[in-house]
Amino acid sequence: MPIPADITIVGGGIMGLLSAREFALAGAKVCVIDQSQPGREASWAGGGILLPLYPWRQDPAISQLVIPSLQLYPKLAEELYENTGIDPEWDPCGLFISQNPDLDLANDWCNNYGVRYSEAAPASVAELQGQWINPLFLPGIAQIRNPRLLKSLMQYLLNLGVEFIQNSRLLNLDITQQQIHSITTSTGKVTVDHLILTTGAWTGEIWSALLPNRELTVDVQPVKGQMLLFDAKPGLLKHIVLDGDRYLIPRQDGGIVVGSTVEHCGFDKQTTDQVRAELQAFALQLLPALKDYPVSHHWSGLRPGTAHGIPYIDNHPEINNLSVCAGHFRNGLTMGPASARLLADLICKRTCIVPPEPYQLRAYH
Repeated sequence: MPIPADITIVGGGIMGLLSAREFALAGAKVCVIDQSQPGREASWAGGGILLPLYPWRQDPAISQLVIPSLQLYPKLAEELYENTGIDPEWDPCGLFISQNPDLDLANDWCNNYGVRYSEAAPASVAELQGQWINPLFLPGIAQIRNPRLLKSLMQYLLNLGVEFIQNSRLLNLDITQQQIHSITTSTGKVTVDHLILTTGAWTGEIWSALLPNRELTVDVQPVKGQMLLFDAKPGLLKHIVLDGDRYLIPRQDGGIVVGSTVEHCGFDKQTTDQVRAELQAFALQLLPALKDYPVSHHWSGLRPGTAHGIPYIDNHPEINNLSVCAGHFRNGLTMGPASARLLADLICKRTCIVPPEPYQLRAYH
């Protein structure tokens, strides 16, 4: 019988992959199980802006994970590229926010967290058409190209000896005396030493199905987002642009990503013609030069939203070898490196990278 992994991670999105990296680098034997192919859900579908939208309007617990993650990303991207030859395209292209009615809050947030800013629109956004309200430019904010990051992470983990089990759905937990001994999946039974759920938008459903008699609940629900890609040319747009609740993201190959919607419609991932038209109209109004370029892709993903807007990153208070890292909503990539580090710190009983209390399972129940 094969020796079980030290760490079994269910869910191969950005949280699962970054967590696997933390444990593999700490010397653990790691296995990642995914219900489809790793990285094909929200982690793949997002825009890759490495800052929450208007972070000063969100709970400080979000910024607490964002800031160290931003500091970790340059080295992480370099390490992945050197190890795999796959460039995640970490790009500190800067972020222009066109409307800031709460400019004082924004300035305070930037000053508190050491984020550089300028209260003026850069000359390079002159081709944009809009009405600016207290414009704010954050020159150091970066983006990363989600699919390339995930592909690079996968190869990096394979190089480290991490095992992957794909197209395998979690069906049951064998729990006795506050310990999980094995899990049943659609491809067979797996013996576990420590189990981690990084199951994204499916976490609430899995939790209620497999832990139905426990008082503790995890409120994570799917929130759909639809996006477009214009097949434009390099240099047409130099910075990420946030205008109201939508944005443009310039890729290094010239493509411009347009996002995004926030739709509460269960696990429905279908795209709609109405949203396509709305996103296209937004992009053409903001950057009229896009009229000369076609829309080459339209897709959607399911974000893992929580009622309180804060992810769960914690060890289960009753089951000795169960942990969870889920519920990052739109900010999985943005908070990913620090979230994975915090999870590993908790399980390995190390000094935590940030205070863990806001993310505890029992904090809201």
